[in-house]
Amino acid sequence: MNPDHFTTLDLDSHSNEPTHQEERPDKPEEACGVFGIYAPSEDVAKLTYFGLFALQHRGQESAGIATFEGEKVHLHKDMGLVSQVFNETILSQLPGTIGIGHNRYSTTGSSRRVNAQPAVVETRLGKLALAHNGNLVNTVQLREELVNDNINLVTTTDSEMIAYAIAQQVNAGADWQDAAIQAFHRCKGAYSLVIGTPVGIMGVRDPNGIRPLVIGTLGENPVRYVLASETCGLDIIGADYLRDVEPGEMVWITEAGMASYHWIEQPERKLCVFEMIYFARPDSLMHNETLYSYRMRLGRRLAEESPVDADIVFGVPDSGIPAAIGYSQASGITYAEGLIKNRYVGRTFIQPTQAMREQGIRMKLNPLKDVLMGKKVIIIDDSIVRGTTSRKLVKALRDAGAVEVHMRISSPPVTHPCFYGIDTDSQDQLIAARMSVAEIAEQLEVDSLAYLSWEGMLEETREDTDNFCSACFTGNYPVAIPENVKRSKLVLEKVTV
Repeated sequence: MNPDHFTTLDLDSHSNEPTHQEERPDKPEEACGVFGIYAPSEDVAKLTYFGLFALQHRGQESAGIATFEGEKVHLHKDMGLVSQVFNETILSQLPGTIGIGHNRYSTTGSSRRVNAQPAVVETRLGKLALAHNGNLVNTVQLREELVNDNINLVTTTDSEMIAYAIAQQVNAGADWQDAAIQAFHRCKGAYSLVIGTPVGIMGVRDPNGIRPLVIGTLGENPVRYVLASETCGLDIIGADYLRDVEPGEMVWITEAGMASYHWIEQPERKLCVFEMIYFARPDSLMHNETLYSYRMRLGRRLAEESPVDADIVFGVPDSGIPAAIGYSQASGITYAEGLIKNRYVGRTFIQPTQAMREQGIRMKLNPLKDVLMGKKVIIIDDSIVRGTTSRKLVKALRDAGAVEVHMRISSPPVTHPCFYGIDTDSQDQLIAARMSVAEIAEQLEVDSLAYLSWEGMLEETREDTDNFCSACFTGNYPVAIPENVKRSKLVLEKVTV
C-alpha cells in the first residue's frame, strides 16, 4: 500500500513519561479500555475521544485514536490521560468514518510511548488498527512463531502480536473475517478487541469472555454502531446499549450492517468478577442492572456475614461507597462521609517531599475530623492487595479521633495473582497470601477485620456462579497458564487464608 496513505500525528508536547518509580496504589489495576465506532457522516474522532474519556478509569498511562478515511489511516497516541493527549486541533486532524480508541494500563509491555495503542500494521488489504483489553498467556510462544516468520515486532506488547497474527493470514490470502478467526485460534488468555480496517470494524471476545465488550447503536436511519469496554462509553455519546459481544464471538460491522461469527464451538463464560466488584464504573450495566446495585448488595451481605457495633459506617471513595451504603441499610448503622477524596490529584510526575510521602494517603484522601472524633467507625473497601495504603488510612482515621476502627472488605481475600490483564504483583506481594485474617488485622492496626465470603460475592451476582472467573481468590485459573509464566508470579506453595 502507498505509504502516503498512512499519517501519524507525532506531537511531543505531551510526552510525559515518568522519571521515577511512583508508589503503587494498594489496588488491583486494570489493563485497558477500548472503543470503536463505525459512523459515516459523524465526527468519529471526537466521539471516540469522549468514549475514551468515559473509560479513563480503565487505564491512565497512555491514550490513542486511529481513524480510517477510506484507505488512509490517521493515528495519534501518546503518554498521559485522554485530556492530555488530545485537543481540538489534534482531533480535527483525524478525519474518517471509522474510529478505534484505547486507554492503556500496562500489563504485557512496559509503560512506554512505543507501547501505546492502537497497534497499526500493514496488510495486503490495507492497514489494520487494533485495540486490546486483556492479556495473553502464550506470548512467549506466539512471539517466537512471529519472529521465526520474519515479523519485525517494534513493541513489547501482546496486542501487536495479535495484529501481526491477523496480518499474516490476510497476506496469505484470507479475507478480514477468516484471517481474524484463524489468528484468534492462536491466542490463549484474555482478549477483548476492537479492530479497524478500511472497510469495517470488528469486536471480539475470547472464548471465556474474561474482559467485557458491549455493542451500542447510534441513530436509527442508517444505524451506526459503537463498541466499548463498558456501557458508560456508550452513554456519554448518546448511544443505546444493544447487547454484549458474546464469549467466542466476533461481530463484523460494515456498510452492510453487523454480522456475527461464533468462532469457537464451546465457549465457557468466565467474566472477571473483579469487573463487577471494582473495575467497571458503577453506572455501567452488567446483567441488566448497574454495578452500583450489585455493589450495594455486596455491602448488605457483608453486614449480614460480619456485623459489628459502631456509630457510623463509610466507604473508601469512590469504589467502597456503594457497599458502605448497603452495609448501612442492612445494619441500621448511620452512613456518613468520613473521608474526602481529592479528585484532581491524577497522575503526578512531581515527587512529593519525604514528609508528604510519610503521610502518604493525605494527597488523595483526607479524614473529616469532626465526623470521626470520638466515634467507633466501620470503613468499607472493595479489596486489599498489598495492605500498604490500608494501614496508612487506618492511622489517619485514628489521628482524626476515631476511637475504634473496624474494616470490612466487600470481596474475599486476594490470594493469587491475575494472568489475564490485571496487575496484581507476584504472589508474595499479596498480603492475604502471606497472612491470616487475624495477622492482617494486626498489621493494619484495626480493631477488627472481615472479608466477604467467596460464596456471598458470587451469589449476589444473581447469575450462574460458574459464569465468573474468581481465580485471584481461589487459584482456579480457567485458561491454563504455561509453567514459565506461572512461575513468574506464583511463588508460594500455599496460602494462609
